[in-house]
Amino acid sequence: MTGQKFTVMTYNIHKGFSPGVRAFSLEPIREALHEQSPDLLCLQEVIGAHALHARRVKGWPALPQLEFIARTEWPHAIYGQNASSREGHYGNGILSKFNIRDWRNVDVSAHRFERRGILHARIDLPGTKLDLHVFCIHFGLTSRGRDTQIERLAGLVDDYAKKGEPVIVAGDFNDWTQRASAKLARRSGLEEVFLNASGKHAATFPSKFPLLMLDRIYFRGFTLEEARVLKGKPWNRLSDHAPIVATFSI
Repeated sequence: MTGQKFTVMTYNIHKGFSPGVRAFSLEPIREALHEQSPDLLCLQEVIGAHALHARRVKGWPALPQLEFIARTEWPHAIYGQNASSREGHYGNGILSKFNIRDWRNVDVSAHRFERRGILHARIDLPGTKLDLHVFCIHFGLTSRGRDTQIERLAGLVDDYAKKGEPVIVAGDFNDWTQRASAKLARRSGLEEVFLNASGKHAATFPSKFPLLMLDRIYFRGFTLEEARVLKGKPWNRLSDHAPIVATFSI
């Protein structure tokens, strides 16, 4: 963190595979993320373990993907498992340069065929007495399921971030109908970074030619300084989503 500013990044890493699953791209994903070096990094579709990939995919790391990415850049890492199979499991992850005081993973699955979760962390902001509440999410593909998950998210923000404590919500909302922002603003006082900066959500999917506005960062209790979509090389070769980065001042 520089002075009283900090950066937040969200990225759906597509389980470490490039668009179309043409290549295993976890190593270049890690390099690109380390080059950006945000203070807080919210990741979706992170594989915790996969026995078949470990045997067959060249370059598959011995460490879980979150630990492999974190390495020396982010000393604090938490993983929330959402979906599992006989081969392994995957979910959301939060990497932080700041101390994570406590955390929980909340199952918000709309049905048993599409497992989803909200990963919540309470984080110490250096130089302040503030508790920062970070929620990393990956919501479902059906409109009805997303509506329920947005309501659950708003309820969790109200329960955990009491008395107007600062909040960051970041992740893949799958909200191509753009219904989430009005609900979260009304229920929990959350602003979306691109709506705040330019009046419209940013397109992030597919990464080669972004058309759909799926990935978001919402905030409360800070001033937005800048919001960017990371397009073009190398990002359009690493995952099917483009990451977004926001800088805030306290």
